[in-house]
Amino acid sequence: MLVQIESPGARPRLPEFLRKPQSEYQAVTALKRELRSLHLHTVCESARCPNIHECFSRKAATFMILGNLCTRGCSFCSVPKADPKKTPFELDADEPQNVARQAATMGLRYVVLTSVNRDELPDGGSEHWAATVRAVREALPEAQVETLTPDFNGDLAAVERVLAAGPHVYNHNMETVSRLYRRVRPQADYAQSLRVLRYAKQAHPEILTKSGLMVGLGETDEEVRQLLRDLREEGQADIATIGQYLQPTRRNRKVARYVEPAEYEAWREYGESIGFKAVFAGPFVRSSYMADLVAHEAGR
Repeated sequence: MLVQIESPGARPRLPEFLRKPQSEYQAVTALKRELRSLHLHTVCESARCPNIHECFSRKAATFMILGNLCTRGCSFCSVPKADPKKTPFELDADEPQNVARQAATMGLRYVVLTSVNRDELPDGGSEHWAATVRAVREALPEAQVETLTPDFNGDLAAVERVLAAGPHVYNHNMETVSRLYRRVRPQADYAQSLRVLRYAKQAHPEILTKSGLMVGLGETDEEVRQLLRDLREEGQADIATIGQYLQPTRRNRKVARYVEPAEYEAWREYGESIGFKAVFAGPFVRSSYMADLVAHEAGR
């Protein structure tokens, strides 16, 4: 069952099952203060995640490296955009150590790293990625690290550079179904993202591979199932996450539909039936939400 949008021109009202209480203001404010003191960013803030109060209150955060300006213009994303030819932005050489220091201060046992796209860099920022993974692993040798990477424009040497640093989970999001890529991710390529995941699994079978997608962008049920099949057969992913797309600002792509909770359960069952070790699906699911518990379910 779909919850239809009331009016094409209006910002849709959220159904009750998508209303999440926001009450942990002190925890959110305190963690933001700590992050800003080290010039660090989180995707939780930049992408306006609805789970931020819950996650920050339990000292969980997804560190976003390579700065806070992205070189791509995906229609679903609210992370700030910039053209480095017009507004050059340098890498923060202290960022890897600062991420490690903050993760250690928080006493994290599971650290999730992600980044903006930095297409202007020759290596896509992969060496910076690797340095951050190594710094976190040195500071927290007992912790597990999940890397949610960009596609590095299909550069498998860059992918290998991150993998060689030793993450426990390699995550790269498909985001949406093949038919919608040109409108939702105009600077990305569906087959290329599958190749990134396939390389990660074939080159490092000991590392869990993971990918996430959003629903509510205009896809059909069969297209979601096809994407799941592609992730298993072409990308060889171990874990899939499925969550509701929510329009972060009026400038972003409008929500096409709100998916009822029962549909997520059907996709979870289907995904597990075709070989996923874990499928985490629900209205509030995001790729890095409860990542430690999902990895544990998958056997990490």
